[in-house]
Amino acid sequence: MPRRRFGGLAAAAAAVLSIGMAPARAADVDVWPSRPLTLLVPYAPGGNVDVMARWVAPDLAQRLGRPVVIENLAGAGGVIGTEKAVRARPDGYTLLMSVESAVVIAKMVTPATVRFDGLKDLVPVTLLGAQPLALVGKPDLTPGNAAELYRDMKAHPRRYSYASSGVGTSLHLGGEWLKQMGGVEMLHVPYRSGGQILSDLGGNQLDLAVLPLSMVMQQARAGKLRIFGVMDKKPSPVMPEVPALGSAEPAWKGVEVTVWQGIFVPRGTSPSIVARLDKALREVLTLPSVRRNFEEGGVVPLGLGPAQFGSFLQAEQAKFGQIVATGQIRAE
Repeated sequence: MPRRRFGGLAAAAAAVLSIGMAPARAADVDVWPSRPLTLLVPYAPGGNVDVMARWVAPDLAQRLGRPVVIENLAGAGGVIGTEKAVRARPDGYTLLMSVESAVVIAKMVTPATVRFDGLKDLVPVTLLGAQPLALVGKPDLTPGNAAELYRDMKAHPRRYSYASSGVGTSLHLGGEWLKQMGGVEMLHVPYRSGGQILSDLGGNQLDLAVLPLSMVMQQARAGKLRIFGVMDKKPSPVMPEVPALGSAEPAWKGVEVTVWQGIFVPRGTSPSIVARLDKALREVLTLPSVRRNFEEGGVVPLGLGPAQFGSFLQAEQAKFGQIVATGQIRAE
């Protein structure tokens, strides 16, 4: 067959295919969802992210008229499950509940192994909720408040150690930001388990730790550890008696590090599907039972839609990027 004729036939075939496929894609969007959805949780069952997914999924399924099946895929600090979502078909049937460490931070601290860009390869749907990190200390620590602690840090460099959930996590970067902003020295002690951190703090084996507020609420109220403040510009409504380091302590003025959970879909998902998902999720967040679960779990429900969530992610990337660059932090 002459090359020119072959090329013409190929072009014609491609045109026919494109004409035939476009209405099918539109029809798929019109009937979405027509089958169960998968909500990927890139962490093990029973953890904070998994629990929140199970708070939200039943009511989301009710509003969409289809089951929402939770799939846990743990590993590499949330990276493995997040990457699976990135590679999924952008048809609205694969959702991802992920957090700052996997979506924003992982690429910064492990650039050689993380093969996706969370801000480019995922579409933000709804920011569900957030909570500040808290700076806590062992029960018999001498300083009684954040101002006293800061003065002692300045007077005695490297006297204090602080624990986090691992190198390159948001908890580690929260402690690093306290160091950078305050011009103080602390020794970072990475742990694998938040439960072990609490145990060692309670046993006076650790000086300090940076942990999500929800993890320390009960122990702080019971006097089993000392809480110096939350890393925010205002107190948390779930524990308003705790001062905000970002406003109460001049040395750390402006510090604001939260852990948050949001719903994403793969890049290329139809904007109409994203909008419908966001609407359903924000309706779920208005339910008294869901809000009660969030608040009792130490999480402030937010319900930010795609545009606001996207702007929030850009700000998170800039903030954490500066902390990582200044501290020359690598988890590899």
